[in-house]
Amino acid sequence: METFRRLFTVAVLAGLMAGGFVTLVHQFGTVPVILAAEVFEHGEAAGQATPGVVPHTEKSHTREGHNHDGHSHALGLGRDSGLAPPGHDHGEAAWEPADGWERTLYTALADILTGIGFALLLAAAFVLSGRRIDWRSGLGWGLAGFASITLAPGLGLPPEVPGTAAAALLDRQLWWLATAMLTGGGLALVFLDRRVVASAIGIALIVLPHLIGAPQPVEAISAAPPALAHQFVVAATVSSLLFWLALGGLAGFFYERSFKSA
Repeated sequence: METFRRLFTVAVLAGLMAGGFVTLVHQFGTVPVILAAEVFEHGEAAGQATPGVVPHTEKSHTREGHNHDGHSHALGLGRDSGLAPPGHDHGEAAWEPADGWERTLYTALADILTGIGFALLLAAAFVLSGRRIDWRSGLGWGLAGFASITLAPGLGLPPEVPGTAAAALLDRQLWWLATAMLTGGGLALVFLDRRVVASAIGIALIVLPHLIGAPQPVEAISAAPPALAHQFVVAATVSSLLFWLALGGLAGFFYERSFKSA
């Protein structure tokens, strides 16, 4: 029980600080791009023509369901932040926070909760590894988290701006989850086991989901220009990298201080 209390304290402290930090990063990185993309999304929904952008057709609305489930409006829980799996489906009348302080508040709340959740996983991994952990080694664990949660899944399901057609939500979530788990397990075999056979199995696990391929929409349709979508992928990926480095370093720092006195 005492061990769990210490782990929970480490997770809360690291998640709170890393989540607050990445909220600031989002305000300058992903949020401006999302706001710009929503202008195109709302214009397309109102039937306004956007030069150089492929419009939604009645056919695509029927087949794809006009889903915008790949984003969560900068709340840090969807693929727009790069921190977590694809979000939920929502209709045209779904509630969303108002622009300004309300949106920023919900972004901060989601980022902090996401940070605490991932910090718990990191702290548990620290214990299971049986290795000495400090803030330097924590950075390495953070990079592994970034590779497992953002980089590997992003190769098949890159972050999407609002108004982008996507494959079925359940298919994407299952592929994302499998990719994250296989990548994390593969990295553990490669870097923690060190045996040749284990490394070979680890590499195979990392490659497997990409050989299968991520679920893709029938038609590639986006209300936003390609340049804006590319800018969002870069912003979301960089934001996630900074988040994981901060989370890993902070978790390692608090873990060392908490268990050194144990």
